[in-house]
Amino acid sequence: MNNIFKLTDAIKEELQSNELINQVTFGDLFEVDLLKQNIYPLAHVGMTSAQIGQGVAYVEMSILFLDIVDESTTEQTDQFYGNDNEHYVLNTMFAAATKTVQELMRGDLFNQGFQVEAENINMEFFSERFEDKLAGVGVDFTVTIKNTLDLC
Repeated sequence: MNNIFKLTDAIKEELQSNELINQVTFGDLFEVDLLKQNIYPLAHVGMTSAQIGQGVAYVEMSILFLDIVDESTTEQTDQFYGNDNEHYVLNTMFAAATKTVQELMRGDLFNQGFQVEAENINMEFFSERFEDKLAGVGVDFTVTIKNTLDLC
């Protein structure tokens, strides 16, 4: 039984093929060196829990899509957009997250047998959540995978 490897490898491949993402990480986010600016934009994959059903498993996953927010050195007077590229980062990370969710709902990941357990997936925008000024989108979802374990 290697369903978790298949699932995480498929999600990793999908994220690596996304031109809006430079690096994909897995596991404890606080073990990733978030201070290195050359790795952004970054997608970080985590698994939170699982449930076993009749012939299937439900794996709860989360993906953070994050990028560093750059502040302009020139003075800005725009009160809405401010003095940084936070809107651009949020838009770009939203697009990267949307592509991944769509692949789970009806694309390659869906065709490989990984299906999300909802018609709609909630995304949460964040900013300044970490040491560096980072912004992005967090996505939590449940994936159904077939249980291939043989009972002998």
